[in-house]
Amino acid sequence: MTDVVIRRVTALDLKVEPWDWPFANQRRDEIAAHFAERQREKPGLWNGRVLLGRNPRFTDGLFAASYFETDFASLLAWRDWGFADRTAFNGFGMGALRAADGAFVLGEMGAHTANAGRLYFPAGTPDLADVSNGALDLAANVAREVEEETGLAPSDYQAAAHWDCVVTGATIALMRVLDAPQAGDELQRRIEANLVAQDEPELSRIQLVRNRGDLSAAMPRFVTAFLETQFSDTGGCS
Repeated sequence: MTDVVIRRVTALDLKVEPWDWPFANQRRDEIAAHFAERQREKPGLWNGRVLLGRNPRFTDGLFAASYFETDFASLLAWRDWGFADRTAFNGFGMGALRAADGAFVLGEMGAHTANAGRLYFPAGTPDLADVSNGALDLAANVAREVEEETGLAPSDYQAAAHWDCVVTGATIALMRVLDAPQAGDELQRRIEANLVAQDEPELSRIQLVRNRGDLSAAMPRFVTAFLETQFSDTGGCS
């Protein structure tokens, strides 16, 4: 099992800088063929521009890194081929929605997505729309993804002042707890009603996680590792 390290920070310094990724340049033909095959399986996949990170550093409550632009096809191939090139990492934010009764709210990715069937917190790969004044605004990215996937606006929850950075191999998931005032069942119904109203929702269903017994193999390790720390003291919510 991949080792997991969780670091809590209160500040982010994520500069976006031009950089030619050797992996993407040297394996361009293989990447294109791989993406074409994945598109045949899932025609809705789009090869947009995304941001990956490099040179991650943790110091005194700060997470710093350099981000660079690449295409989704390169990210997908790199991930599917086991993260062979370690000059880059996949660093993204996740909105860890928590209901008033302590239940966490996760969504199952729809069949048309690249991660179909997996259970995640609302999240998305950062892209150029998340860049402000030369830096990646991860707080804005998380707020946008939460609203797109669940219909919840920033006024519907209280965002924590800190980030829990879950490091697993070439992945760094930056978790931000978002506390909503509703109980879990009510929050679930609200989000599910929003999914029904969407033409092509990214999520197929909503699942509440109240204790360790609710963890499943459909959740990536960075999600279960984070949730395990949340339930370590109390064993779960009531």
